[in-house]
Amino acid sequence: VAGGDAVPSQVVDHYENPRNVGSLDRNAKNVGTGLVGAPACGDVMKLQVEVDENGKIVDARFKTFGCGSAIASSSLATEWVKGKTVDEALQIKNTDIAKELCLPPVKLHCSMLAEDAIKAALADYKLKQDPNKEEQEKK
Repeated sequence: VAGGDAVPSQVVDHYENPRNVGSLDRNAKNVGTGLVGAPACGDVMKLQVEVDENGKIVDARFKTFGCGSAIASSSLATEWVKGKTVDEALQIKNTDIAKELCLPPVKLHCSMLAEDAIKAALADYKLKQDPNKEEQEKK
């Protein structure tokens, strides 16, 4: 990963070739939707996850209205959550996203938005699940 580029190449790549753009069925029981925004900069991010019966994230989609760093952060977030369990996805931190994309300090809020979107989507998914099943999964 390049460190000192004026515009980090990872950001440009995810901005010009965003991964997993689109929507999943927000009414499906196994789909969690997170919609978060940052009033300070006007960025709005929708991130959705589809979880299989084993608690593994099998698909993720996003739609982001915002700057290139916000789009890149949400694109990377969808790549990172795929294949992870719900609990593993909750461990993704904005600092990891920022480091991977080499975001400058002024754009750190974009990675925070992506972390918040992941958490919101997973919280929505958990709300849709049977509470008894969730207790069994914790054991």
